[in-house]
Amino acid sequence: MSGSGAWPARSSKAARVAAYIGLAVLGVAVGTAGSLVQAAWFPLGLLLALLGAAALFHGGLRATGTQLGVLAPAAGWVAAVLLLSAGRPEGDSVFAGGIGEIVFLFGGSVLAVMCATMTRLPQPGGPSGRLGK
Repeated sequence: MSGSGAWPARSSKAARVAAYIGLAVLGVAVGTAGSLVQAAWFPLGLLLALLGAAALFHGGLRATGTQLGVLAPAAGWVAAVLLLSAGRPEGDSVFAGGIGEIVFLFGGSVLAVMCATMTRLPQPGGPSGRLGK
C-alpha cells in the first residue's frame, strides 16, 4: 500500500480514472434512486436516501483514500438531483416542493462536504496517534 491512500503503489492512471468514472456513475444512480425513494416513503425513505448517499461518499473516500473519491460520486449525485428537480415545461417534476425535498437536497450536499473534509484515513502499520509512543 502506498502512503497516501488505499491505492496500490503501482496502480495505473487508467485504473484510477475508471474508478472515478465508476464512482460518478454510482453517484447518478444513488441520486436518482434517492430522489424517488425520499418522497415515496416519507420520512423513512428520506432517511434511507440520505444513508445511501452517505455510504457512497464515505465508500468513495475509503476506496480511493482521496478527496476526489468523494467528489466524483458527489458530482454524479448533484447532477442527477438537479436534473430531476428541474422539471419539464409541462410542469411535471419529481420533487413536489415539500420539506422532505429540501432536507434531501441540503442534507446530501452537507454529507458530501463532511466526507470530503474528513481527515486522512489511518494507514495500516502507521504510527499511533498517541504522543510519546
